Amino acid sequence: MAPHSKFLIVAFLALLVASAARISLATEIRYCDRSADYDVKVTGVEISPDPVARGQPATFSISATTGKAISGGKLAIDVAYFGWHVHSETHDLCSETSCPVTSGDFVIAHSQVLPGFTPPGSYSLKMTIVDENKNQLSCIGFDFSIGFASSVSAQ
Repeated sequence: MAPHSKFLIVAFLALLVASAARISLATEIRYCDRSADYDVKVTGVEISPDPVARGQPATFSISATTGKAISGGKLAIDVAYFGWHVHSETHDLCSETSCPVTSGDFVIAHSQVLPGFTPPGSYSLKMTIVDENKNQLSCIGFDFSIGFASSVSAQ
C-alpha cells in the first residue's frame, strides 16, 4: 500500500473517532410525555462545562423550534440528585431568551454558579415551559454531572 493511501486511511479513522467522541458527548433529551405534541420541540442541549464544575459558572443552552409565536411565559426547573428532589426554580421565559419568540428556531440559555459545597455526582433536570396563559409548551428531562473539582479552596 502506498504511503499516501496509508495516510488517508489513518486520517479517515482519526476523523471517525473524533466524530464518535463528539456524538457520545451529546446530551440525551427525554420528553416528559412521549405521546404529547408539544408546541416547542427541543432539538438539543449543550452544557458548558461538562461536567459542571462547582463554584464556577455553568451554562445550559437549549436549542428549540416552534411553529407559533410566543410572547412570554415561564420556565420551571426541577433538579434531582440520585433520584431525590433537591432544587426548584422558576424563571421568566423572556429573561432566558429574546421575546417575542417568533416561529422557527430559538435558544434558551441559563447560566449560574453552583455553590462550592454542591455534591459531585449524577443529576437529573426536568424543564417545563409554559406560555403566559399557563399552557404547557414543552417538558423535557436530561441528565448532567457535577465534577469533583471545585474552585473553592479548602481552609
